[in-house]
Amino acid sequence: MSQESARLAVAAHLHVLMRRKLGRVTDTEWMANNLEYATEVIRVCRLEDDLDLQIWSDKLEAVMAPLRPRKPKEATAANEGPSRWPDSVLRGMSPEPARSTPVEQRYVGRLR
Repeated sequence: MSQESARLAVAAHLHVLMRRKLGRVTDTEWMANNLEYATEVIRVCRLEDDLDLQIWSDKLEAVMAPLRPRKPKEATAANEGPSRWPDSVLRGMSPEPARSTPVEQRYVGRLR
């Protein structure tokens, strides 16, 4: 069974339980593919004092784990520093200084 079909199967079972026990209607496909929505469904289920909801919310959390973003690895002796997210920006660093006027004038002068 693929990961996607496993997520869909767990989401469908949890959908039926939530409809039957809580009167809540959920979107099964969205739950199986959207980590944020699934996390909220898990939160709602865990607020209830129902063993079935607890068990199936744990199962949903487990099958959704591969969709969670991974944290950057910490620095090791082999690495020069900690890994960073690709879009991270180092704070406190200024952009490259602007080119001085003489360089710009030379460049414009050579275009002729």
